[in-house]
Parts: sequence; C-alpha cells; structure tokens
Amino acid sequence: MPQQAVTSRATSPDDPLSQIDVSGFIDATGLAQRLAAIAEADSAGGASNDARAAVLAVLREAVKEARRRVELAFREDRAGFDCARRLATIQDVLIRSVHDFALRYVFPSSNLSAGERMAIVAVGGYGRGTLAPSSDIDLLFLLPYKQTALGEQVAEYLLYLLWDLGFKVGHASRTVEECIKLAKADMTIRTSILERWLIVGDRDLFDQLGARFEAEVVEGSSEAFIAAKLAERSARHAKRGDTRYVVEPNVKEGKGGLRDLNTLFWIAKYHYRVTTSEALADLGVISRREMRLFHKAEDFLWAVRCNLHFATGKAEERLSFDLQAEIAERLGYNAHPGLKDVERFMKHFFLIAKDVGDLTRILCAALEEQHAKAAPGIGGIRDLVRSLRGRAKTIPGTIDFHIDNNRINVSSPSVFKDDPVNLIRVFRLAASNNLEYHPDTLKLIRRSLKLINAELRDNPEANSLFLDVLTDRQNPEFHLRRMNEAGVLGRFIPEFGKIVAMMQFSMYHHYTVDEHLLRSIDILSRIELGELADEHPLSSELLPQVKERRALYVALLLHDIAKGRPEDHSIAGAKIARKLCPRLGLDDRETELVSWLIEDHLVMSMTAQQRDINDRKTIHDFAVRVRTLDRLNLLMILTVCDIRAVGPGVWNGWKGQLLRSLYLETEPTLTGGFTRSTRAERLAVSRERLAARLSDWEASERDAYLDLHYPNYFLTTPLEDQVRHADFVRAAATEDPLVIAVRTDAFQSITEIMVLAPDHPRLLSMLAGACAGAGANIADAQVFTMSDGRALDVLVLNRQFAEDADELRRGERVSDYIRKLLQGEDSRTRLISEQKAKRPPAAFAMRPSVRVDNDLSNQFTVIEIEGLDRPGLLSDLTRAMADLNLDIRSAHISTYGEKAVDVFYVTDLVGAKITSGSRTERIVDWLVHVFENPGSEPVTAGVLAAEKAYGFARS
Repeated sequence: MPQQAVTSRATSPDDPLSQIDVSGFIDATGLAQRLAAIAEADSAGGASNDARAAVLAVLREAVKEARRRVELAFREDRAGFDCARRLATIQDVLIRSVHDFALRYVFPSSNLSAGERMAIVAVGGYGRGTLAPSSDIDLLFLLPYKQTALGEQVAEYLLYLLWDLGFKVGHASRTVEECIKLAKADMTIRTSILERWLIVGDRDLFDQLGARFEAEVVEGSSEAFIAAKLAERSARHAKRGDTRYVVEPNVKEGKGGLRDLNTLFWIAKYHYRVTTSEALADLGVISRREMRLFHKAEDFLWAVRCNLHFATGKAEERLSFDLQAEIAERLGYNAHPGLKDVERFMKHFFLIAKDVGDLTRILCAALEEQHAKAAPGIGGIRDLVRSLRGRAKTIPGTIDFHIDNNRINVSSPSVFKDDPVNLIRVFRLAASNNLEYHPDTLKLIRRSLKLINAELRDNPEANSLFLDVLTDRQNPEFHLRRMNEAGVLGRFIPEFGKIVAMMQFSMYHHYTVDEHLLRSIDILSRIELGELADEHPLSSELLPQVKERRALYVALLLHDIAKGRPEDHSIAGAKIARKLCPRLGLDDRETELVSWLIEDHLVMSMTAQQRDINDRKTIHDFAVRVRTLDRLNLLMILTVCDIRAVGPGVWNGWKGQLLRSLYLETEPTLTGGFTRSTRAERLAVSRERLAARLSDWEASERDAYLDLHYPNYFLTTPLEDQVRHADFVRAAATEDPLVIAVRTDAFQSITEIMVLAPDHPRLLSMLAGACAGAGANIADAQVFTMSDGRALDVLVLNRQFAEDADELRRGERVSDYIRKLLQGEDSRTRLISEQKAKRPPAAFAMRPSVRVDNDLSNQFTVIEIEGLDRPGLLSDLTRAMADLNLDIRSAHISTYGEKAVDVFYVTDLVGAKITSGSRTERIVDWLVHVFENPGSEPVTAGVLAAEKAYGFARS
C-alpha cells in the first residue's frame, strides 16, 4: 500500500482542522491592538509590572468572553468536535498574542540570531487541534541549540501569564536533537511529538523536527509503536475492569472512549503516514461508512466531554450518576415509555463505545494484512509484532469456512449471502472448534446484518445452532459476546437488541443490561466447569444434577430481557420467554420452566436477604412459590449467577450463606421431610466446624462459647465470620461492658464495625445514631443476641477512603462516637446536629414506601421500608420504631446502590402483633415522615430508659 509523508496540521492546507474560523468568538486583531495600546501607554514600553497586570486583565476578559461565546454556540449546535476545535484555536490566538507582545515590547529584539530562534509547538491532545474546556495545555518550546536568555525570558513570560489565567500547562524546552533522542527512547514522548502543531515561531525549525522525526524515529518502527500502543490500551482497560459497559464510564480513558479513538488514529497516522481519516478511506484501510462512523463517534464523545467540563467547571472525565441527567438534558434527550431521558442518553453512549471497538478491530485487520501485528487469541493480544501468516486448515463438515491461525475465516465474500444460516453457523463452528474470529469474518458479518430477517429467525436449523452456542460446554460467554459485538445477537433475538447498551439508572447495577446477562452466563459456565466450587459449593454440587440444563441457560440469558419497559420486567420477560422458547426449539415443559424462572428470578434473593428465614412462615411461603425440588435447584443456581454478575463487591460470603440456609431450610418442605440433612444435623455440623477451628481453646472455654449463640447464628453466618466473632468475643475484657473492633475490606469497599454490648431494645437505634453522628452510612447490619444477655452487632459501613490506613482511622473515629454515646458522654441529638444532613445524589428520586404486613409471619408484624438511602437513615427508623413502642425482634438491612430496603420483624411491647388499623396507619405515616425529614423524631422517656439500662447518665 502506498505511503505518504508525515505532515502536521500546520503544514497541511487540505486538513480541515487547519481551516477553523473563530472570528466570531475572539477578535485576534482587536486583542493585538489592545495589548499594543498598553505598551504604548507604559513608561517602560510594556515591560513594567503595571503593564503586565493590564495585559493579564485584558487576556482574562478576552478568554472569559470567548469561552462564553463558545459555550453558547455549543449549547445551540451541540457539535462536540467543533467545540473542541474552537477552544484549541482560541488558545492559539491567546498564545500568539502573548508571544508577539513579549518579543515586540517586553523583550524587544529587532533581529533574532540563529541561536535565538524558537518555535512554540502544541503537542499531545492540544497538538491534535482539540481541547476540552478544562484540558491541560501541552507546549513544546522548540530550540535550535541550547536555551538562550531571550528564549527563556519569552517562555517564562508566557507560562506565568497562562498559569495566572488559570490554565494547567505542561511544558518542555528542548532542541530538535533532544526531541529525537527522547522520542526514540520513550513512547509517550514519541506519541506526543507525533501529534504536533506549530502555534507560532520559526517554521523552518518546526519542519526540521518533522523531517528528522519521520526519518530517524518513525521509519521502520511502526511494529514496535503499534505493539506499545495496544499494550498500553490493554493495560488501561484492565485497570478499569476491561469492559466498556460500566454504568459510570470514563469518557476519556474508559474502554470505547476518546483515548481509544486517539490510539486508533495514532496507529493509523504512524503506520500509514496520514493525517486524516479521509486519507485512510482513500487508501482503502477503512470504508467511507466506517470513516463517517469514526467522525460520528468522535463528535459525540467530544460533546459529552465538553459538556462535562462546562457543567462541573473542572476537568471531570467520569460520567457519574449525578451528572448523567444534566448531560442528557444538555444534549437534548427525551424520555420514552419505559426509558428515562438519561437512560436513552447512556444507551447511545454505550452504542458509540461499541462502535469505537468495531473500528479498532477493522484497523487491526488491515494492519494484519500488512504483517504489522499478530492476531489476538481468546486469552488476549499476544506477540503483537509477530507475523501470523500460516497455512489455512479446513473445518470438517463445511467448505464455507476455514481455520486461519486458530481463527475462523470465510472462504468467500458471499458465504452469508449464499446461505444466511451461516451467520449463526459461524459462531457454532467457532465454539465447537475452540476458535477465535478472524477480523475479516467479523467485518463481513457486520456488513451482512440485513440478511437476518424474519425468515432466518424462524429457521429451525439457525435456532438449533444458536442454542448450541448458548449451551456450549467450554466458553459460551465468549462466543455470545462476539455475536453481540458483531450485532448478530440483537438482530437474531430482537428483544435482546432492545437491551443492548441499555443502562439501569441505579448505583446498584455496575453494567449495562446486555453486559450483565452475558456475565451471568459466564458465571454459570464457570460453575459448571468446576472453577468456582470453593466460592459456590452448593451450586457446584447441584448443577451436575440439573436435568433441565438448556432451560437454565436460556432463562439466565433472558431473565432481564424486558428491562426498560413500562411493565414489571419479570412479568414481561416471562411473556417474551413463552413466545421465544418454542422458536429456539424448547418443548412446552421447558418453556414453562423458563418463563417461571424469569418471572420469579428475584424471589430467592429477596427472601434470603429481606425475610427472617428462621421464621417457619417464611419457609412455607417460599416453598409454596417454588413447588418442586428441581425448581429450587434451578432457582438457587440462577440466583447466584444473577447476583454475581451485578458487579464487583456485590456478592459476599454472607449472602451466599443466607441463600444456602434458605435452600436447606426449604428442601425438606419440598421433599416431605427427606433431605440431605435435617436442621438439627446442620446445626450440629456447624457447631462442630466452629469447634474444630477453635481447637487451640481450652475445651471448657470452647464449649461455653458455643453455648452463647442461638441456632440461627450457626445456620446463617459464614464459618470464617464465626471464627472472627469468636476471637473478638474471647479477646473482650469481661469487666468492660462495651467492646468495639474495626476491620476494612478494600475489595468489597466496606468497613466493618463489631460491637459487643449489653442487649437492649434500643441498642441498634443507638449504634445507628452514633454512626450517623460520625457521618458514616450503614450499608448492612447483622444483629445477634447471645444467651448471656449481650448482643453482638456487626455494622457494615460504606467505605469513604481508598487507603486502608485512612479508612481504619475513620473506623476508629466512628467507634469513638459509639463509645461516647453508649457511655453517656454525648447525646445523639448533638452528634447528629454536627453532621450536616447529606441528601441522596440529586440524580435519583424515589418516594419512600412503608408496608405493614401481618401475613408474612405467624408471630410478628413485618414492616418493610423502601426509599433512597442516606446517612443516618437506619438510626432514624429504629429510633422512630422505639418511639412508637415497637419491639424489633429481627432486622434485615439491605442496600442496593442508592436504594435502601429495610425489613423489621416487630411486636408491641407485650409481644403481640400490630393489628389495629389506626395504629398501623400511624406507623406508616410516622415512618414516611421520618424518612423524608432526617432527625425529626422526638426524644422520649424510652431514650432515657435505654441509657439507664446501660448504667449511664445523660450528659
């Protein structure tokens, strides 16, 4: 393929980026005249401090006005790339004006010597001719030899003015020789110089840098450059979770963001010696359609980034929840039935991120044809600079495809047109032969998507092949992901296409809906392969016994497929399954099973986390819902996969133990008493396991400790937690009624506080109040009453600091608040008054809901409260219940991102249910009031009684 000379924006008159008119935003001539007037009025000719202050004032006014006009124009046209170009060109005008003023008036020099020549060059992002409102300004002061006094003075004058104007400036002063030497040794500097742009100064010097850079650095080194850039890209992706579908993406650095587009163009510019995407299209590297796709993605991402900077007034690159709604409004998105405006905006964002990934693969395919890099394998990019041209191998049973370096490739450009079933068959062949996909294959698939029509969707062979891919025994998620990225999955199953790139506007879900579904398939596959036996022992034991394997995989793929619809997604998803499953080849029994699993896919997790599973009514109601042991097995496995796929840190050992306990409590009900182990046997085994872990204790001490806990503790608490609790209780001094310990967990992003104290109905309320007073938000709480009258309460706090040392200090501060409050050294009211009430993120709105139910338990009234979480919420609710003379028998605290779901099993003070309608109404009204008005409940005699019970006096 012919190659062209490397040129810069400043020397390429055909480059559209060099033809930017900003006369309507800043008047360069008028600015120069105002600066000249300052010099003429100055006794020192412009060199005095007064003149500098006047220059700064003029520049500040010019910059402020220019940026105001750019933002107004941007709000009108929403053209992100144009906004970035305008800001960069305005920056040029500013730097040229200061440079010219300095040379003419501040450091006047009529004839510059050869050694005093200098070029001010924009590099990096600024060198591309684009700037976001708060971008750093990267400058290279290019010198012919070493730095001269004049060059140093001009550079210093310019830099200090830019800093005083509030710009963040990265700069370097180097000779051409130094630039070449450093570019050879450092890929970052090489990339920076690759994106260069002469702002002002000596053009011959700038051209000299370009010529030497091409001849001595670029020539013959494209393989090394490509390898470095792709490795850098992979490392950046890995740092951010290696997915483009995180719901708070980084617009600049995230996968599918601007940095990926930059990397793509750096590689193209370096290897093909071009300066524009149009030139790539002219060379045949990308098509005209793909060129337009590049421009569309670039413009959209710049629009988002510029809006982020304008909205926050700083270099904010993360599209966080509290900003997404505002950016959606700025970009003109509207709500549709089932989808908020912000969700439509974010879906568009993720589709653009997917387009960026497609463009990267297309360019890599073109590079491979020229032997610039090796092909990626399933395990990742390996040996990027090694040529992989090898002999093609046939695939048994087909002549339409062959194996090309362990990748499936098409045998002719018409394979999909000749037989559209091949659009599904290619994924089945790749899965059964453990092959990657040749970039040419994926490129042809994307260009053949229009062949996926109703006829193909109804084709029995195509559906059978798809089901084989979905239930592949090795790596179904990998091939489904390739199918999704190529656009086939959303076309073949249109209902799936509706949730591709769809985000759920909540802090609980970390990924888009399609990403969540694919990750859940991956978890199921890994359990089936035995890779997660230690983490999920029960699911790993159950899965080989499952008879309805196909139904389980189909249900997991479809369980959230109806998200974004006005109807409840579980019910709507079940309806979709009843239509789709027969098409896929499932019989009536499998179809009914899949639809039930989808409709009830949240029931097990909700029951385990929000209900008292030691209450027999809970187990009975759950068993009635499930009906058979086979369904229980399937629901258990599906629930584990669903929770695990929500995001990092969502799954933990406690949730696993709750699910296992619910399963084991329900099993005998469904089998007529026949179970793998009775409750008594499981209790005995749990006690024996803990005793074995405490083998270094004296036998009498160990037996006494085991007798402290009631059965539900052993059945619902993970063994590792039991061991930690035992060590904590043992270490507690018997003469001290209050002992507190702090532990951090960086992976789960939580801090745990264990409190051992005399039990009292208001203990949880007082602990929650102390946490609220310390500004700590309780994400979870486990309350265990012991037989000696003490309570072991475990509070899980949302983490505030990244470093463990900082978080431990914060935990000790919270502990100190707890100690002061329980020991009567401070009052809850004063503690909380010192903490300014923190409202939930402005992006979220949710009215609180309070439900009082007497049917969920035979012994207790169940109060279920939902609403936006906030610091101090648990304290307010438990305090209010105490004021309402309610006795909390068990509490089940759950946090799902921004939403709190707190369930309390209560009685009145004589142990009876709450049956009075008027009292129930007062409870609901007061709890809603407390939810919406932090700290509004009164201090009552009950509070004084609680403090007296501890033997403490109110201060």
